[in-house]
Amino acid sequence: MANAIRALAMDAVQKANSGHPGMPMGMAEIAVALWAGHYRHNPANPKWINRDRFLLSNGHGSMLHYALLHLAGYDVSMDDLRNFRQLHSKTPGHPEVDITPGVETTTGPLGQGIANGVGMALAEWLLASQFNKPGLDVVDHYTWVFLGDGCLMEGISHEACALAGTLRLNKLIALYDDNGISIDGKVEGWFTDDTPQRFEAYGWNVIRNVDGHDVAAVDAAIAQAKQSDRPTLICCKTIIGKGSPNLQGGDKVHGAALGDKEVAAVRAHLEWAHEPFVIPQDVYAAWDAKEQGAAVEGEWNKLFAAYQAQFPQEAAELQRRMAGDLPANFDEVLAKAIAATVEKKENIATRKASQNAIQALAPALPEFLGGSADLTGSNLTNWKEIVPVRSGQPGNHINYGVREFGMSAIMNGVALHGGFIPFGATFLTFSDYSRNALRMAALMKQRSIFVFTHDSIGLGEDGPTHQSVEHISSLRLIPQLDNWRPCDTTESAVAWGAAVQRRHGPSTLIFSRQNLPYQERSAEQVANIAKGGYVLQDVADAKVTLIATGSEVELAVAAAAALAGEGIAARVVSMPSTDVFDRQDAAYKKAVLGAAPRVAIEAGVTDFWYKYVGLEGAVVGIDSFGESAPAGVLFKHFGFTVENVVAKAKSVL
Repeated sequence: MANAIRALAMDAVQKANSGHPGMPMGMAEIAVALWAGHYRHNPANPKWINRDRFLLSNGHGSMLHYALLHLAGYDVSMDDLRNFRQLHSKTPGHPEVDITPGVETTTGPLGQGIANGVGMALAEWLLASQFNKPGLDVVDHYTWVFLGDGCLMEGISHEACALAGTLRLNKLIALYDDNGISIDGKVEGWFTDDTPQRFEAYGWNVIRNVDGHDVAAVDAAIAQAKQSDRPTLICCKTIIGKGSPNLQGGDKVHGAALGDKEVAAVRAHLEWAHEPFVIPQDVYAAWDAKEQGAAVEGEWNKLFAAYQAQFPQEAAELQRRMAGDLPANFDEVLAKAIAATVEKKENIATRKASQNAIQALAPALPEFLGGSADLTGSNLTNWKEIVPVRSGQPGNHINYGVREFGMSAIMNGVALHGGFIPFGATFLTFSDYSRNALRMAALMKQRSIFVFTHDSIGLGEDGPTHQSVEHISSLRLIPQLDNWRPCDTTESAVAWGAAVQRRHGPSTLIFSRQNLPYQERSAEQVANIAKGGYVLQDVADAKVTLIATGSEVELAVAAAAALAGEGIAARVVSMPSTDVFDRQDAAYKKAVLGAAPRVAIEAGVTDFWYKYVGLEGAVVGIDSFGESAPAGVLFKHFGFTVENVVAKAKSVL
């Protein structure tokens, strides 16, 4: 069974002349022990809600996963394996969720797979605490993670695994491919951590010195891990490229095809007398998980039927949440939340407006799972009904600690698992720490909501280390990520609604520290906020259009009034989400932007805005780092004044 994995991995990499054969060949017996003995899944239904989750954190070894899926009976054919790393194939270079049946997350950037696994185990525990009844554990599954030295060297593994240990997520079991090799060679020159001791310090159960090429030993370790009340790391000693007589144990087998001569040598060494991409029927029979998978899911279906009979409302709610559907009354709840902002007309910081929106929506969204990276009192992501998540104490709000990257990747794991809509917060400037997880959320089209407060030089005295300048524009460069920077309470409520309703993609919600004035709007204008950009103040025969976001909208409104006093008609466009605005039809965008010359105003770098104002337009922005001073002083110092906006407007006429 293990040699079938080795053969498929080396043959697929050889045919593609690209890939990583070493890890699949080295972890083959570990895969046999898990998939043949413990992994509960159904190849005929990869989305069965109570399946175990399997994640390949060391995603460069993707052929291990593809071989397993093919052999176990998933819809991954031998032709798919032959098309490894080819255009539009089911078998891309690194595993991608929703591309290959049975792949639970997209991995490749090392360390994020194990962090996703923490999120999945967290979601399983919290969902079980909400829905399971005595004798009816309808949510009861493990999260299995394969990982390697690279995952453990990446700092995110520390962030995520430390939190997993603190929360005692005992359904999380990671199998460590301890082969001592990375791309540059033997890791002893740069990675000498005592990994078992490190994880014991986190509060994990650690099983040391398991022979990764002994199926029985790995099987026994897994069985032991399942009895623990803590997450488990199983440290498996392996030889990278096991079975390759001339390359095994070295770095050359890590990330390149073996070559025709070595492939032939492997076949001889393993006594594997089969042509490339040929698997004997007895090996297929040993691997085939379709019958067992159908039986396992069938038993669960009986359990769930009994659960439905006794707890019909809870059963329907679990199905709704796992399907990702919103409650039937959500649109009504959102409409009321938006209407309340129009009625109250509050002049408050948009971070406070965000908290108000959370408070309005949370009672209707039991799937909300909020949190913050040690800044709850500043980010304002808490609400009246929160229950903090603690070890042994499930809840709906997570104190992630100062772990922005870990938080974001854990949120992605929660979203991938299903049953929750995760949101987490930090200051906008620390979105840099989270950035690759934001990118992965966008790549995977997951409904993760990233809340970023303290969004500009407006945070004041903390100075340039905390004052975001380039961040908003750089986030807008990430495909499939919707970014919202609202100007007041109403736009904040709309932005929250859009993020929650966006089923197949992540959103950032970017809020101010300082108070911002409420902007008056008609009902039509309120409706148009959801289009990302709209005319906030219109005039006949506009000579100039002022485009602004967030805290600079009030500046645009004031500048338009000053221009009117000089006989210059100025239209004001509020554009809380350029991403959403760009998806509107051409007629709408043309109607909003108008034909007059344009000036964009945003407390950030200027380059981004020329796509809207053109070379003949102007941008009021900031192309340097900020300084430490009160916010009002900084805005004046950097030219965010009515006088400067008026001067820029006149310059484009």
